Amino acid sequence: MLVKVTGCAVIGLEAIPITIEVNIAKGINFFLVGLPDSAVKESQHRINAALDNIGYKIPGKGITINMAPADIKKEGSAYDLPIAIGILAASEQIPKCDFSEFMIMGELALDGNLRPLKGVLPMAIETRNLGYKAIFLPKENAKEAAIVSDIDVYGIENIKELIDFFVADKAPPITTVDTRAQFEQDIKEYPVNFADVKGQENVKRAFEIAAAGGHNIILVGPPGAGKTMLAKRLPTILPPLNLSEALETTKIHSVAGKLRKETSLLAQRPFRSPHHTISDVALVGGGSFPAPGEISLSHNGVLFLDELPEFKRTVLEVMRQPLEDRMVTIARSKYTVEYPASFMLVAAMNPCPCGYHNHPEKECICPPGTVQRYLSKVSGPLLDRIDIHIEVTPVSLDELAVKEYHAEKSVKVRDRVIGARKIQNARFGKSNIHCNAQMGSKEIRSTCDLDQASLNLLKKAMEKLQLSARAYDRILKVARTIADLDASDKILNQHIAEAIQYRSLDRANWAD
Repeated sequence: MLVKVTGCAVIGLEAIPITIEVNIAKGINFFLVGLPDSAVKESQHRINAALDNIGYKIPGKGITINMAPADIKKEGSAYDLPIAIGILAASEQIPKCDFSEFMIMGELALDGNLRPLKGVLPMAIETRNLGYKAIFLPKENAKEAAIVSDIDVYGIENIKELIDFFVADKAPPITTVDTRAQFEQDIKEYPVNFADVKGQENVKRAFEIAAAGGHNIILVGPPGAGKTMLAKRLPTILPPLNLSEALETTKIHSVAGKLRKETSLLAQRPFRSPHHTISDVALVGGGSFPAPGEISLSHNGVLFLDELPEFKRTVLEVMRQPLEDRMVTIARSKYTVEYPASFMLVAAMNPCPCGYHNHPEKECICPPGTVQRYLSKVSGPLLDRIDIHIEVTPVSLDELAVKEYHAEKSVKVRDRVIGARKIQNARFGKSNIHCNAQMGSKEIRSTCDLDQASLNLLKKAMEKLQLSARAYDRILKVARTIADLDASDKILNQHIAEAIQYRSLDRANWAD
């Protein structure tokens, strides 16, 4: 008897329906075909033990299972459940049912219980798009899938519950989630605040500009100056995620298997801080079966790279294209996947190996030439893609000792950032540009018109600092953001002057 059950494969961020055809005939064999990987091939043993423990069995006959389309590689253990149901129906241990209205996915434990899956959200979206009535998933994944409307989501703990649904019409409860209410409920205040930071007013100003325009920023300063502390507070002044951004971000984390059990929808901007020993594949994404990397997990949020020169050169260089394109493309011989990577880069580094070059109180012990070699670990082209360079100096003991320090709270800064972003959204309309950092040369020419005084100031700075053409564009983008924070239609002389000072760490200006 031939039975067809529908499952789902996740390639990149997209789900593809997989038809699992189970045919039982004369003979004693078990064939599983359709480009299954090792985990899929091992499903026979998990299914055999699971069925045996709930009173069923794999029949001793000729079993052929085809996973179509056969030219797509099937990866992982999530096909256990649809294969097991297909075997039971094809061997007439349960009545043959119409499985064409259902999507079924789940990994079986040996006792018949189901373990959670990766990529459930894309599966649920594809289930709805294809017009299926319902999707059956492990109970731990049900809330994640239920944020997709217009389908019934059944979360089950054991394969016996699925058998009872088809045999005895005993349906488990449908999992429902009010997506908008869940989103609003999950929006919480961050545990950190800019008011916690004493001093560093110039750095706070640079962070406000970076947040307002979506600009990348690099912090250079000695150990203990507060670089990490400041970076962790950047998400607190960014505009809140809207529902569309939250769904897109959740989708990436779902595919990567990074969603916490109690989380169905990410409502806060992600903050990722990988260690400097990370590989290029782990940062950008890829692998034999491609998965999102840290830069995609930072999509719509912040990627913080501490101790930037300690990262391997190859790791930093592969990040250059995603910084420009805001997209990661991973090509394989038979397919290509794309992961979004629209993130804000915050990098931090010491000015030298010992950390105390140009320190006001401590003496640098690095030998001559060491500082330049240390800084040269970060390539010029990568630095050109970072809009704002800022030096972080240590806070004095007098400032640290002040008990009642009244610093501006994150919410007040965020209000100004949101105001500047509204101006940018109105300027760019329905285009794919959402903030000043995303402007191309065409948009820069149309929105960054300078008067003669401002143009002369910029030319002098370009000549003195020996800045590149890309740095010229970066200065204009940052100046445009500063003008937006001032609610100014025109870029004025003071806006250009402030933007220029954020390029003071360009390579031509670094010396022992």
